[in-house]
Amino acid sequence: MTDTAAEGRVRVLGPHDLPRTRELLDRDPVANCFVSSRVAASGMDTWRMGGEMWGYEVDGQLESLLHAGANLVPVHTTVEAREAFAVRARALGRRCSSIVGSREEVLHLWSLLEHSWGRPRDTRLSQPLMRIDGAPRVEPDPLVRRVRDEEIDLLLPAAIEMFTEEVGVSPVSGGSSSAYRARIAEMIRAGRAFARIDNGAVVFKAEIGAATSAACQVQGVWVAKDRRGEGLSIAGMAAVVVAARRDIAPTVSLYVNDFNMPARRSYERVGFVQSGEFATIFF
Repeated sequence: MTDTAAEGRVRVLGPHDLPRTRELLDRDPVANCFVSSRVAASGMDTWRMGGEMWGYEVDGQLESLLHAGANLVPVHTTVEAREAFAVRARALGRRCSSIVGSREEVLHLWSLLEHSWGRPRDTRLSQPLMRIDGAPRVEPDPLVRRVRDEEIDLLLPAAIEMFTEEVGVSPVSGGSSSAYRARIAEMIRAGRAFARIDNGAVVFKAEIGAATSAACQVQGVWVAKDRRGEGLSIAGMAAVVVAARRDIAPTVSLYVNDFNMPARRSYERVGFVQSGEFATIFF
């Protein structure tokens, strides 16, 4: 099935489109980390990827991408591509829980969809994308380590609290507790969940949510409310950076809300620098 707009066309990509898709994603391994990780894990098989990859072609040449799964993620989209993707997205109706990616691309795409998709639950219109390519500037916390399988019941409450604080809804509402627990368990098994555990309680945590051979993306950074202001996030993030660069990928990235100045200052002290800007529309 294809949709046309301007001089190009939209089609659902498949495994045979891998070489050109990777070329587009490799233009910015940090900004495209999430989509690149999904492509690497699935080989562009729609079922394994948990969604579709839409491509915008002009004269038979693939120019832009859009990952259409639980998140709608535009990748190197032109204005014409976004208009064409919006035609298809409006026809199919909203199936995602968010639109996330490069600020310019997300905000334009949303302007083309908002009248048919309705009011969003929340918007984060400026989220600095930050990265670190070397050793942290501060000493890492020696008590931050990978969470062990048997410690899931310690990590899970912290993960739920962090998600609820950040997104505004609980990840276990609506009967989704089993699925969320399975997701956290998979993070632990993959060695991507890090925490400092004091006296049987998680006081700092962070996970590596997406990773490729070039870059990985930190998510879920959280400090227990009664331990905030102690600098745990600074030394803790330094420890995560050291472990991630050693074992996962040479570049570590994250994106943060522009209004969260304490977090931004903490990341800057660790050595993160801004390399782009994201936006997120939540439904």
